[in-house]
Amino acid sequence: MPATPTTATHGLSSAGLSSVEAAARLDRVGPNRLPAQPRVPLWRRVAMQLRDPLVVVLLAAAALTVGTGDWTDAAVIALVIAVNTSVGVAQEVKADRAITALAALATPTARVVRDGVQHPVPAADVVPGDLLVLAEGDIVPADATVVQAAALLVDESALTGESVPVDKATDTTVSAGTVVVRGRGRAVVTATGTASAMGRIAALMVTGSGLTPLQRRLVGVGRALAVAAVVLCAVVLVLGLVRGQPVQLMVITAISLVVAAVPESLPAVVTLALALGARRMAARNALVRRLPAVETLGSVTVIATDKTGTLTEGRMAVREVWAADGATGTDVLAAAALCNDAVLRASGDGTGDVALGDPTETALLAAARAHGLDPAARLPRLSEVPFDSARKRMTTVHRRPDGGVRVVCKGAPEAVLPLTGHTDVLARAEAMARRGYRVLAVAAADLAEVPDDPDRELRLLGLVGMHDPARPSAAATIAACREAGITPVLITGDHPVTAHAIAAEVGISADQVFARATPEQKLDIIQARRAAGDVVAMTGDGVNDGPALRRADIGVAMGRRGTEVARQAADLVLADDELATVVHAVEEGRRVYANIRRFLLYALAGGTAEIAVMLGGPFLGLALPLLPAQILWVNLLTHGLPGVALGSEPAPPGVMRQPPRPPAESVLGAGLWQRILRVGVVIAGVTLAVGVWGHATGRPWQSMAFFSLGATQLAVAIGSRARPGTRANPLLLVAVAGALALQFAGLYLPLLRDLLGTRPVALPDLLVICVLSSLGYAAVRLDRVVHRDRPAAPTGPTAGAAGPTAGRAGPRTRRPRGRRSR
Repeated sequence: MPATPTTATHGLSSAGLSSVEAAARLDRVGPNRLPAQPRVPLWRRVAMQLRDPLVVVLLAAAALTVGTGDWTDAAVIALVIAVNTSVGVAQEVKADRAITALAALATPTARVVRDGVQHPVPAADVVPGDLLVLAEGDIVPADATVVQAAALLVDESALTGESVPVDKATDTTVSAGTVVVRGRGRAVVTATGTASAMGRIAALMVTGSGLTPLQRRLVGVGRALAVAAVVLCAVVLVLGLVRGQPVQLMVITAISLVVAAVPESLPAVVTLALALGARRMAARNALVRRLPAVETLGSVTVIATDKTGTLTEGRMAVREVWAADGATGTDVLAAAALCNDAVLRASGDGTGDVALGDPTETALLAAARAHGLDPAARLPRLSEVPFDSARKRMTTVHRRPDGGVRVVCKGAPEAVLPLTGHTDVLARAEAMARRGYRVLAVAAADLAEVPDDPDRELRLLGLVGMHDPARPSAAATIAACREAGITPVLITGDHPVTAHAIAAEVGISADQVFARATPEQKLDIIQARRAAGDVVAMTGDGVNDGPALRRADIGVAMGRRGTEVARQAADLVLADDELATVVHAVEEGRRVYANIRRFLLYALAGGTAEIAVMLGGPFLGLALPLLPAQILWVNLLTHGLPGVALGSEPAPPGVMRQPPRPPAESVLGAGLWQRILRVGVVIAGVTLAVGVWGHATGRPWQSMAFFSLGATQLAVAIGSRARPGTRANPLLLVAVAGALALQFAGLYLPLLRDLLGTRPVALPDLLVICVLSSLGYAAVRLDRVVHRDRPAAPTGPTAGAAGPTAGRAGPRTRRPRGRRSR
């Protein structure tokens, strides 16, 4: 016996608005669409990229190399700036597509009643007061209040994160962007465009994520290099003038030292390291949308994860069946398959049948099939009373082969159990619910004929507990996060009990669970963690996750089941929807960061040595240790291919058993700048020793110092490998060999000798220099053993991440408004 749809007019005629009134309201409130984001002019995007301090230093270096007449070096630096600026602008354009994706999510047409007749109209023409007609499969075009409902079930997961579709009755609300899963209804529009739930989320997404940790660290390095280079080179200029050297020569020398002190290949190394990291991540199903996100993953201290589809499989499944006396689990599932509107259809890929319909009913149908029951052999249905929020149950009547009828009822335990006289079973149902299950009671009756009241004479068959199961890899992934010093936090729009149960199953502390979180509250939580000093990665798949994905240090979207809004707002998209892929990406990010630090050690130690040689040489009798052309040549060879090749080094052993770098730590922190000075002293010492020896014995000392400087730096590059003694990264060996060959050419090729002002060095002397230059390799390896690169213990809120209070905001952090599950 079908239920009569409930109706409420709310003062609105069933004829809906008139066409004239609808047109007037459209003129008054505007179209039902999200406003387009203002376009940023190309020149402004380029200018913003060029404001980076390191780029400013490179621009100055390019100008100075032009002043010295070194057009080749100037062209290389200009090319690096152009490539990095182009990549940065392209990344910004991609990120700005998130708002466009939100607008595209809305249905292009809607059905409204106007002048008493149903009309399909463009969704942009829907106005407040319109009477919407909703049916299964429709996307709700605007916020509205339901005035008529017949078994109306709406999937709000993309907007709220709630994993279970919500039953809608009279006086309940539906939101723009949600989907009608089952039933039909009518609703009066209350808000459109920017005033709708979708519009409010779009407003939140305007907030950008700011600089990444890598960008912030490189800004500091750029400033430090600019100041140090100018000051030290000014000192060299003054000392040279005091000693009576020609003004023009000392000016050119000082400019050359500025260029040498600035590792102009740093942006190229960073870009290459990030690009290689992105390619490796893509091979492991992590698609990078913004290159800096690669390194950001390596600095992550908190992973804020969604529940549905991330920690869980994104589907309902039967996990527990309890049978009452006189019944079996098979009886329970057989009855649930009868009282069911879901259907089995062949999958498009030929892998078998798939269940379509309400997630709860498809789970029951799948469980029946798994237990050998054939849902296709259902008894013919004679009548039904559909589920609604008032009854909280569904009842169907079926014809039996013997001529009698079978009545089956399923629904909320508090609605079904009193009909069977088994209210004592409520305690069992509540215990199942506390374990995070959605619990249904199933009852049945075999009668001779169709009853007037199908809910009488029912016999309890049992209870069914179901939930969205955790992914098989989730617990191991969370454990891997903790081992790496990363705090996992669960933020979901789902019920607190469900969220707590999944968190306990996968190993997330109860203190790190936020349930019933709205999009605004998710954003609040992310901002609070960042304000407390954390580097936050946020995973999500719904429209409701978009603002938090955009605001997090790195947003991670699901590629398969995620919405386009989430994918466009994210920095990283997981093609396999596996959280474990994020852990692999974290390892890649740490590798990239380690390689950037490795290059800085190599390049800045060489620049330090060059300045030290120019400062210390005159005090040892070497009036002008190196000519400007020689400085630029060594700088070009060492900072060129060998420096870039260092960006391809594999991950250091045990990188995922170390805590993440403290977010506030400089890229030169954790003892790196001290290592730069120590290695620089060795390079300078070898170079000056060779120069003094050559000067004292009447040899071509300047050419010997020139070769020694380059060769010792190349030895440092070999010693800086992550895994020495292996064949990992053969590109570095090739690059060093090529650079060394060019260094030889600088001594023996007549054209280069004239350009660089060098003279040939005798072979025995050259062998001695090569042996001394190998001290660069020994210095790096010994320094790594004596002064291990020990990351500082995190001092922010993630200290002691494995403990029960990990990740709590500091005392000055505003507490998020999201509801913390208890």
